[in-house]
Amino acid sequence: MLLSIKNLSVSIEDKQILNNLSLEIKEGEVHAIMGPNGSGKSTLSNVLAGKEEYNITSGEIKFKDKNIFDLNIEERAQEGLFLAFQYPVAIPGVNITPFLQAAMNSKLKANGEKEVDALTFAKRLRETANQLGFSKDVLRRAVNEGFSGGEKKRFEVLQMSILKPQLSILDETDSGLDIDALKIVTKGVNNLRSKTSSFLIITHYQRLLDQIAPDYVHVIANGRIVKSGGKSIAEDIELSGYKKFG
Repeated sequence: MLLSIKNLSVSIEDKQILNNLSLEIKEGEVHAIMGPNGSGKSTLSNVLAGKEEYNITSGEIKFKDKNIFDLNIEERAQEGLFLAFQYPVAIPGVNITPFLQAAMNSKLKANGEKEVDALTFAKRLRETANQLGFSKDVLRRAVNEGFSGGEKKRFEVLQMSILKPQLSILDETDSGLDIDALKIVTKGVNNLRSKTSSFLIITHYQRLLDQIAPDYVHVIANGRIVKSGGKSIAEDIELSGYKKFG
């Protein structure tokens, strides 16, 4: 099992957000989580990513059979966990190329593999960026600085393409995107799908799932998963909303 969440309960500032939530994801699977605002979707992704402001009151999370709470943020990334944010932040003064090379070499080193030299990495990055429609000029810029919404999403796809995480979490990454930017995300995810790459897609909308066909759809309400099944669940939500899951 790639990811196993059992009876997870989480609070923040004495407010309970997740209540005995359980979820399992195998290698190569694409899971989607849908739910209304305040249901706990983003809390789940933040806990997986290692944000420290949350209080884990009960339950466990294992990633590749390791207790995720024993791993810091960097170690989780080295193990193959990637989080795509709804609103990616800019990092002024940090150029894209050395940023991604450092991330890649950190992962390689942690896994006992040979690090990639600057020239080899730069060539690989240019080839991948070209496939995604990135110009050479963009690769000389600081991370997300001055990027449009579409460029930020394209950069997240570039990161996934270079780092090849085993589990990518897309937290409402489609929020506010126009149709062209949405196509960038969905094409990127579909190209990266494989027997060893899994995805957890957190979204409000069916439109993303129209282009990324998930293996499973889960509905989260009041901090727990109340319904699981196929893509028809998303279609039902599109027609009737979340009231019956409340």
